[in-house]
Amino acid sequence: MSRIGKKAISIPAGVEVKIDGKSVTVKGAKATLSHEIAGAIEAKIENNEVIVTRPNDAKENRALHGLTRTLIANMIEGVTNGFKKELDVQGVGYRVAKQGKQLVMNLGYSHQVIMDEPEGITIEVPGPNTIVISGADKQAVGQFAAEVRKQRPPEPYKGKGIRYVNEVVRRKEGKAGKA
Repeated sequence: MSRIGKKAISIPAGVEVKIDGKSVTVKGAKATLSHEIAGAIEAKIENNEVIVTRPNDAKENRALHGLTRTLIANMIEGVTNGFKKELDVQGVGYRVAKQGKQLVMNLGYSHQVIMDEPEGITIEVPGPNTIVISGADKQAVGQFAAEVRKQRPPEPYKGKGIRYVNEVVRRKEGKAGKA
């Protein structure tokens, strides 16, 4: 049995979970999220807890068991507390700003990089070198943070670029001089 999959997910106060066949809908203070359960995995609500079960020990069912439980747990966490990713922008002349619903970044290119704020995600720019991406859907927050980082990933020689707040960039030594 999956060690993660067999854990029950408690439903906090103020969160409504509906399971309709293969569809799970979680409604909370921040948002409403839904997910289609894959394979033969089943979910049911008992004693204010969501329990995820699998019919047998087939390889596919074992793989989907813990995944499904974690996805549902992330949906419940997202509608109650939400998820947040913080990015740092490092480099001379590199800075970010928010104009309306757009993130405007000066990243050393000949032009500004402009990205629109996706549906269900909030972008905050507390400082000229900091971006905070938050939302209820963990996958969407992580995906958008990765797309922002992709605009100028950190390079190993000077460390310039966009990085996650706690990301460690391995630095390389530059060219060696004549001996």
